[in-house]
Amino acid sequence: MSFSFSSGNNLFKTLLIISALLIYLIFIFLPNQHPNCSASDFFSPFKTKTCFVSPTITTTNSSQETNSPTNLSHLGFGLLGSEKAWHNRKAYIESWWRPNATRGLLYLDKNPTGDDILPWSTASPPYRVSNDDLITGFLGEIKPRDPVMIRMVYAIMEVFRELDNENLRWLVMGDDDSVFFVDNIVDVLAQYDHTKYYYIGGQSEFIMSNYWYSFNQGFGGAGFMLSYPLAKALANDMENCLRRNAGLNSADLITMVCIADIGVNLSPLKGIHQIDLRGDISGFLSSHPKFPLISLHHLDKVDPIFPNMDRFESTRHLMKAAVVDQSRMLQQTICHHRQTNWSFSISWGYSAHIYEKIMPRSYLQNPIETFEPWSSTPRPPPQYMFNTRLPSNDSCEAPHVFFFKKVKKAPAGILTTYSRAAPRGLPPCWISGGKHSAEVVSEIRVLNPATRRKEMDRCECCDIIRVHGAKAELKFRSASLMRSLLDQ
Repeated sequence: MSFSFSSGNNLFKTLLIISALLIYLIFIFLPNQHPNCSASDFFSPFKTKTCFVSPTITTTNSSQETNSPTNLSHLGFGLLGSEKAWHNRKAYIESWWRPNATRGLLYLDKNPTGDDILPWSTASPPYRVSNDDLITGFLGEIKPRDPVMIRMVYAIMEVFRELDNENLRWLVMGDDDSVFFVDNIVDVLAQYDHTKYYYIGGQSEFIMSNYWYSFNQGFGGAGFMLSYPLAKALANDMENCLRRNAGLNSADLITMVCIADIGVNLSPLKGIHQIDLRGDISGFLSSHPKFPLISLHHLDKVDPIFPNMDRFESTRHLMKAAVVDQSRMLQQTICHHRQTNWSFSISWGYSAHIYEKIMPRSYLQNPIETFEPWSSTPRPPPQYMFNTRLPSNDSCEAPHVFFFKKVKKAPAGILTTYSRAAPRGLPPCWISGGKHSAEVVSEIRVLNPATRRKEMDRCECCDIIRVHGAKAELKFRSASLMRSLLDQ
């Protein structure tokens, strides 16, 4: 059989065309390998979309292949701050930071100076100074609307690159005045699959802050958590995303947009508190949502949360209870004393209220509006992302207020004590004929089980052990099945 050169050349051309078509089809139908571009973008002659590809961080994470429960060693904390602010804010971080246990870094804008912070305290996180040469050149290239905001988002990549190792599962970002409750963070994150893409954060309490920026963003001062795959993808695409969004002027908004471009949306949690409020937030803290307390922010913008203490003393005092049992922190438990017609509302580790009237939980779970909106500009309601109740001078509606005094471990459990803040200054409630004033009570003692609460499907109940003279004694227990809390 003869075989001419021309026929062989034609066959070669045919095979070449078929091979090219096969390669084209493979790239179209293969799963997308880059979050910002579909696979067909690489070949389509009819599209002008640019595919941004950052240099890949070639790190491995063997912890992704394990099924061991998430613990504190799997978390990396990135705290962003300024050298100037750190002089007045370090007490917030040191109130919860655990040397040799928590792992993370504080990123400052310049080297620290001053005898009040140098030599650097071992009670503080180790610090780093942002790579000024690198970021300055990058800022000169993209010419952002607000360079400070770009620096803050860029620091997420810097933190990740330094903390990335085989043990990292979650990157927890916050500010230099964020107060974290790390045991609760571990418990909550352990419920998620760290090998998936998660962006976990909290919204602002002030409804207009969410409207002005985005209802879909996590407010960074209160902290947000990125699972390892998402943190890595964000770091890989960081510089390209900052180029695309150099015109935005909010670090939290830029972060959300960059994460959205990867294909991930915010998973909001109710225990993350930006505290976009002003004034006295005791009403807010006394009716916490039925969810573990994760963080508090803006404590330097509101009144001290305990009477007769400054802001730093108040924070350290709150953490005395948190050291013993974070799972119950601020969790609201309600019980009733039928003999006196009283309702007790306990915000564990913070406050206790006595109402001279039987009140349902559905009412008491709404915070008393002791606080003011974040913006001082008058505007019609709604102001907040939650329902509230107004303060009242009605003797049957206004509570007697007690604040956390001390905590200790007892043979039967954990004992917390709450002392009266001040006289209520109102006559007794008329419903009981004025015969059962709670004004005589100066101290409330609460005994609860020593075991941590692992589930928050239902709040605990409490029994009134006794009310005798100036003291009231309560005991927490699990709620009975199929019964209303009003009947327990």
